[in-house]
Amino acid sequence: MYDADPAAVQAWWSSIAAAMRAEGLAGVPRNLSWPSDLDAHWHDTSLLLSQTCGYPLVTRLMEVVQVLGAFRYTAPGCSGFLYRSELLVRDGEPGRSIEDFRGRAAAINDLQSHSGCHALRRLVAPLAQDGRFFSGEVESGSHRGSLALLRDERADVAAIDCVSLAAFRRHSPELLAGLRVIGSTAMAPGLPLVTSASTPAAEVRAMRRALAAASSDPDLADVREALFIDGFEAVPATVWTGNAA
Repeated sequence: MYDADPAAVQAWWSSIAAAMRAEGLAGVPRNLSWPSDLDAHWHDTSLLLSQTCGYPLVTRLMEVVQVLGAFRYTAPGCSGFLYRSELLVRDGEPGRSIEDFRGRAAAINDLQSHSGCHALRRLVAPLAQDGRFFSGEVESGSHRGSLALLRDERADVAAIDCVSLAAFRRHSPELLAGLRVIGSTAMAPGLPLVTSASTPAAEVRAMRRALAAASSDPDLADVREALFIDGFEAVPATVWTGNAA
């Protein structure tokens, strides 16, 4: 789900794949796939390993995937496998907190996203008057798209996943030119790692061991650091229940 540095993601996958083969898993692909239809990808009964968002996991994927756990991230705003979104606005805006953006337009990346949509909605819900806080929402399709809407003055505030934000600062700082942070959303469980519901229990256990091994191997420290990954926790699906809806 984090694609600011595709080469680093592929290198990390190669390391995980090697750890999976060492656990005796067969047919592990050498190259990572980047599916354009994520919903079809997550529903694929042959799905080996993927990363999804907490919102679709809770709302429609619980019957078709098994949760393996989640990575711990070191990006600012993360705490273990928990994360949050940062609220961004243009530098020239006089507002200093989310309350100052009542009646303005919000950029949301996707209606199925926790970090880019529902986390922001939850934040402003107690501030709503007559059921509304923002004047409207503009769907951007991605965190990058939401940042573009801010820069182009087609929206006034956006919630950006803190891991994505750290990666943009490192690899694409131009995306953040003229923007600043005014606050953050509540902490929530980060992006779950999943496999198909049809994956045998023995393979699930082997994948968890492989993920833990790759996430603690000192020889892979540089690969993990490139993606802000600090470890793996085999947390259950129930961790996300009630947090991403």
